[in-house]
Amino acid sequence: MKNPIVTIKNFLLLFSLVGLLVLCKCQEDHFFSMAPMEKREQEALYSAIQGFVGKWWNGSDLYPDPCGWSPIQGVYCDLFDGFWHVTVLNIGLVFDNSLQCSQDAKFTHHLFELTHLRSLSFFNCFFSPRHNPIRIPSSNWERLSNSLESLGFRSNRGLIGTIPTSIVSLKQLKSLVLLENGLTGELPIELGSLVNLRQLVLAGNRFTGQIPESFGGLTQLLIMDLSRNNLSGSLPLTFGGNFTSLLKLDLSSNKLEGKLPTEIGSLKNATLLDLGRNNFSGGLIESLEEMVSLKEVVLSNNPLGGDLMGVQWGNLQDLEILDLSNLGLTGKIPESMTEMKRLRYLGLNDNNLSGNLSPKIATLPSLGALYINGNNLTGKLEFSGGFYKKMGRRFRAWNNSNLCYQAEMISSLSHVPNGVKSLNGDDGWIAPKHDNQIYNKWASSNRFKVDDTIHFKYKKDSVLVVTQEEYDKCQPSHPQFFSNNGDTVFKLDRAGLFYFMSGVTGHCQKGQKMIIKVLEPDTPPQSQNQNSTTNTPEHEKNGAFEVAAVSASTIMLLVMSAFI
Repeated sequence: MKNPIVTIKNFLLLFSLVGLLVLCKCQEDHFFSMAPMEKREQEALYSAIQGFVGKWWNGSDLYPDPCGWSPIQGVYCDLFDGFWHVTVLNIGLVFDNSLQCSQDAKFTHHLFELTHLRSLSFFNCFFSPRHNPIRIPSSNWERLSNSLESLGFRSNRGLIGTIPTSIVSLKQLKSLVLLENGLTGELPIELGSLVNLRQLVLAGNRFTGQIPESFGGLTQLLIMDLSRNNLSGSLPLTFGGNFTSLLKLDLSSNKLEGKLPTEIGSLKNATLLDLGRNNFSGGLIESLEEMVSLKEVVLSNNPLGGDLMGVQWGNLQDLEILDLSNLGLTGKIPESMTEMKRLRYLGLNDNNLSGNLSPKIATLPSLGALYINGNNLTGKLEFSGGFYKKMGRRFRAWNNSNLCYQAEMISSLSHVPNGVKSLNGDDGWIAPKHDNQIYNKWASSNRFKVDDTIHFKYKKDSVLVVTQEEYDKCQPSHPQFFSNNGDTVFKLDRAGLFYFMSGVTGHCQKGQKMIIKVLEPDTPPQSQNQNSTTNTPEHEKNGAFEVAAVSASTIMLLVMSAFI
């Protein structure tokens, strides 16, 4: 049996240790709450904020203890050597109670007296390039060189001028974000000396000139986004092998040109590659298949040319978004494209692709958007009715003059593949056996524009275009158009109503006639592609995005069995 005296002693010892720990914690909390802030730094903080917010702002009255019991939204502090120091300063209306800049916001030298700053950010602070244009300070950055790791200017349209080279004194900088401002000029080659950078975002400005070769020295980069500027020239060869850690590369919406460097294939960790809306040429590079971590590839709207056959698409097993629209591609769609099991979006529209579309593409388990409109594809689409129902209007195939589908595969007019129109399945242009309004139901379910064409296929019949009176009476005395060659193409060359009927006696009375309404021409919507290092996709960088490129469509009225 244990000695009760020893047990009591052990209990008292444990109780004393717990009490000591609680006492130490209380003293520590009391120390933190009572820790002072250097008077000079506190005044510098008030003055710096006042420069942005306005002279009305009296920090000493509103926030007498900014690192303690009266914190300022957007200001964060850390304890060093027994004193509180400001380490994070966010200026701009990020939250409802954030520090909102005044119309005459300006930088003051007090900002650079906050020498412990690790993060400095301005959001929608300088918003008027006309009334209060502001430039990034060209001096004093060296005073923050030992501490500042993150510098950001976001959505400041009133922030103009060039990037000051003095920023390169910030040797500890890991993140430089200059997003959607009014900055201009060429990118300083000196930025290449910021070798600790993990994130470089200069998107949405008006930068010009070439991408500096020195950027190849930023070997620790994880994200590079230079999109939506006016950059020109070719890609530096250093963009390949030096960026082995890079996760996202977005150079879209510039004026970059030349061939894609094969060294890009060295970006084996990259998940996003967006080079869309530039002037690249020279075809797709084979080394693209080596970027096995890719989830999103957007190369659309470049005069790239070439074909799809040189890339083993099946190697890209993580790929979810592939936009190769409007590249001037020729040749066939390779079978290897049906091996990308995670693919959600495939955009091949507005090229010169030919041949058949493999039915295997419908077996891709994640596919939610397929755009093949504006090509020279031929043959019959051999997809199931369930595929059409699943895809809906996210399957677009218009303007492929010899592409058709089997109407019996479609369970509802709402599931008709967008742009590939068929009438009456295998029967084609014949006198209806049951529904004498079948052709007008079909016509009213489709949208017709000027320069669309109607393709009639039939045997032992004819096609007439007549007046409304002749249509109503089924008596074509003076037809405006007549064809009986079995393969009639009629172009809808004006807006308004067109009256079609069969010239075979009795067929019109049975319902072999049709009224088509052609809409006034409108301006086609521009292709979209959302950006990427965010997201997408609109493009879909956040889902299956829309790529709308409206052009003249061909409507085929087919007899699938008549020519067997």
